[in-house]
Amino acid sequence: MAFGTQDEADEVMNEINMTPLVDVMLVLLIIFIITVPVMKHAVPVDLPRASNQEERVKPDTIRLSVTADGSYHWNESSVSDAELESRLRAEALKEPQPDLHIRGDKEVRYERVAQAMSAAQRAGVRKIGFVTDPAQ
Repeated sequence: MAFGTQDEADEVMNEINMTPLVDVMLVLLIIFIITVPVMKHAVPVDLPRASNQEERVKPDTIRLSVTADGSYHWNESSVSDAELESRLRAEALKEPQPDLHIRGDKEVRYERVAQAMSAAQRAGVRKIGFVTDPAQ
């Protein structure tokens, strides 16, 4: 004795469920109803064109080289330790302050590079960088 027939359980549903499709369409409709008036109620104004870029003076770059024997070279001209400090003080007072790029020979003692950095710090130089060759 069976309570239902076998045919009722095996029937395939032939209709597409429209409820999710209607939900998505209603959400899209609401989004368009909200966004379209915002885009259309702008007042058309022809604004004048002006450039207001601030004029930036690019600071100079000082190349301080420390050779293998420990001597200093200021932009390819040799300088003594005392002259180095006075030049650094003069450059630190400039506005905008120039960048100091230290190029140390790989054979030089680190002490000489550290002395140059210390002199730059005492002089008030704020922008110090190190120049190296990329490893190949």
